[in-house]
Amino acid sequence: MIVPLFKVSNMAEAIKHYTEVLDFVMTDPNDHVDSPVVDLGRDGWNMQITTSESERLFGSVVYFWVEDVDALFAKYLARGLDISRRAGSPVHQGPVNQTWGRREFYVTDADGNTIRFCKLIE
Repeated sequence: MIVPLFKVSNMAEAIKHYTEVLDFVMTDPNDHVDSPVVDLGRDGWNMQITTSESERLFGSVVYFWVEDVDALFAKYLARGLDISRRAGSPVHQGPVNQTWGRREFYVTDADGNTIRFCKLIE
């Protein structure tokens, strides 16, 4: 499953646009207009919108849901994944248990595009 993450400047306006115009629904019952990230879905499609990273996030972001985050990270390191460019970012250094219930690691290319590999914490 691929989950794109779009930057938005106004969460309330974005929710209205996606839910009232484009027929998406909010899929996480804990999300609201003050949430920094809101999960949306429609016809089996999933996406997220965020205000929390709008100042820092450059390029595009895509989430990939995977079976084994740790094994995948180890595989990429063995292939030469360079984690030195993002030394200040723990989630770029290896899988991290996030407060929102996912274990994730991020890989960002030279143009600022990020793939976020994640799995629900069991």
